[in-house]
Amino acid sequence: QVQLTESGGGLVQVGGSLRISCEASDDTFSNDAYCMGWFRQAPGKEREFVALINRDGTTRLYSDSVRWRSRISRNNSENMMALQMNNLKPEDAAVYYCTAARNTAMLKQGRSLYWGQGTQVTVAS
Repeated sequence: QVQLTESGGGLVQVGGSLRISCEASDDTFSNDAYCMGWFRQAPGKEREFVALINRDGTTRLYSDSVRWRSRISRNNSENMMALQMNNLKPEDAAVYYCTAARNTAMLKQGRSLYWGQGTQVTVAS
């Protein structure tokens, strides 16, 4: 059973930057077995796709809301995946969830195999 643990959330000012990370409990990353990504959920809203990266890191997809302000990356040798977000806006405030799926289509549709517990990102104006 793969466990995903997010870290790096917190309070940031509007226009600021934040990097959130996800660590897998085993060698899932080094096996290149999963596509990885992020979803987020704000209070009263549905969980929404944010970004994904494929198994070897050659393909990245972003939601329109973060496309030009974020970068997703992964380090398979260290079982880590991260999302760097810049120029944060109030609407970026949410709980961010790390997720892993067998392919990018499943991940983007929210049909991932594994989910983390989430990390809170708060944006203060």
